[in-house]
Amino acid sequence: MSIFTRIFGGSSGPQRRVEPPVRAVACAGGPAGTASATSWMADAGWTGQSRAKTLPRVSATIAQKHATVFACCNIIAGDLSKIPLKLYRRRDDGQEERLRDHPAAYLLNVESAPGVPATVTRLVLGYTFALRGNAYAYAPRDGAGELELIEAIGPDAVSVLRNGRERFYDFEDGAGVLRRVPSRSMLHLRYMALDGWSGRSPLEVAFESVGVALAGQEAAARTASGTLLRAYIKMEDVFEDDEAFLRNGRRVRAAIDDPEANGMPILGAGDEIKRLDLSAADQELLASRRFDREQLASIYRVPMPKLQILENGVKANAEQAAIDYLTDCLLHWGKQLEDQYALSLLSERERRSGFFFRHDFDTLLRPTTKERYEALGKAVGGPFVSPNEARRKEGWAPIEGGDALYPPPNMTRDSNAGENSDDE
Repeated sequence: MSIFTRIFGGSSGPQRRVEPPVRAVACAGGPAGTASATSWMADAGWTGQSRAKTLPRVSATIAQKHATVFACCNIIAGDLSKIPLKLYRRRDDGQEERLRDHPAAYLLNVESAPGVPATVTRLVLGYTFALRGNAYAYAPRDGAGELELIEAIGPDAVSVLRNGRERFYDFEDGAGVLRRVPSRSMLHLRYMALDGWSGRSPLEVAFESVGVALAGQEAAARTASGTLLRAYIKMEDVFEDDEAFLRNGRRVRAAIDDPEANGMPILGAGDEIKRLDLSAADQELLASRRFDREQLASIYRVPMPKLQILENGVKANAEQAAIDYLTDCLLHWGKQLEDQYALSLLSERERRSGFFFRHDFDTLLRPTTKERYEALGKAVGGPFVSPNEARRKEGWAPIEGGDALYPPPNMTRDSNAGENSDDE
């Protein structure tokens, strides 16, 4: 349901509400036992006016038009969605066991909703989370408490209502049904929430710096497109009336725009054209956008080589930047997603039993075939990896006797072999 439908009460088709309205002890300022819904403008990322009144207001919708903002959010969400999000259980002895038959593992890695690939849902949730600071997904359960689906909901279509520490969400699901659900049926991803519930966008926190970048982009676009004053014409004021003056102005403009003039328009004796080319200050304005890119990348903790900004980069720097990107950027965003997925998609009993999510970042560090074989060869001969474990990593079938660990190179493979030969 669009915001205009909410305001004017229109409807695009038959809609129905399946959940009864929430009834609770009355809270100040809220109908039906709930506090007033969160403003959709605040949730969309609208911020206050900068101290510099001429700077544009910053919103998520406007900010993503800046290529660096879009690239940062898209890179973070894309990398986190293309790697497996595995579900583990930590046993009492400290061993971690991967769980493959849990509904959450299937919904987050294969099909999140009927006909919707899990990577699509995780991409949109991660992108919205990084851009707006709030992302929502409907995660209902059946009568047995098992997850049925994870359906991403547009942030503009969700209203958050409060009843003490409880939260309720008004939205329209993919089937066109109006719903009001408690927090246990809603996946609410929130970033930098001061109160634990109301997420904030990084663009909202640093909106003045983002406003400077947006203002610089607008100014550079106007300068490059020539929509500013490209030239002016000086015409002698000897015309009989205004009509003659306008007619002569149209004649001069047509002479300038005439493709057959070859850059040499024919003007009158009293006409003069003053050309306004890019000044040194205008060229410096275009160059200053590099500083804006660095600032925006630092907000999202994304290394510059990841944004294909390689002016001063070499191979060694790129390799270190890839490590920094994993440790400083992806772990920062991925850990928050893992914990909030676990809080909403796992029951309290499962969390207390040691269930947790973890991104498989090893898929981002794929070595070459030579490096992979050398590493497996050293691991098998270590010994701490069996031959069959190494073969399974390569997708090969196990071999007979391959589950035994090799002894260290300075030891015999069978300590009883020598004793048996002496006895004979």
